[in-house]
Amino acid sequence: MSLEIQINNDIKKAMLAKDKKALEALRAIKAGLLLIKTGGDINSEEIPVNIEVQLLQKLVKQRKESAEMYAKERPEMAEEELFQASIIGKYLPEQIGNDELKSIIEGIIAQTGANSMKDMGKVMGMASKSLEGKADNKSISSIVKELLG
Repeated sequence: MSLEIQINNDIKKAMLAKDKKALEALRAIKAGLLLIKTGGDINSEEIPVNIEVQLLQKLVKQRKESAEMYAKERPEMAEEELFQASIIGKYLPEQIGNDELKSIIEGIIAQTGANSMKDMGKVMGMASKSLEGKADNKSISSIVKELLG
C-alpha cells in the first residue's frame, strides 16, 4: 500500500476517533505529499519511496528542532511537537541501532580506505546513500567523526 493511501486511511481513522493531535501530524504528511506531486519534481503519478522517506525525515527533523526551541519557554508546545514527530516517525522504515550502524560505517571506511578526517566527505557520501531512511545524517556524522578522529 502506498504511503498516500495509508495516510488517507489513517486520517479517516483519526477523524472518527476525534484525535486532533494525530490528525494534525497526518495532515502535515498529506500536505507534503501533495506539494511533491504538484511541484513537478516527479514524472509519474506514484511518488518514489526514497522521496517519501526524505519527506518523512524532513518532517520529523522539523518537529524535533521546534521542540528543542520550545523546551525552555513553552514545554507544552515542545511536548506537542515531539508527539507529532512520533506519529510521523511511525511511517519511516525501521531505524538501525547504534551498534549495527557503527559496524556498517566501519565497513564503508574500510571500503573507501579512509584514515583521517580529510576523508570524511567520501565516507559520508557513501554512508548517506547506503543508509538512506535507516539512519539520520546527524548520527551517521557523529559515528564517522568518532571513527576517523
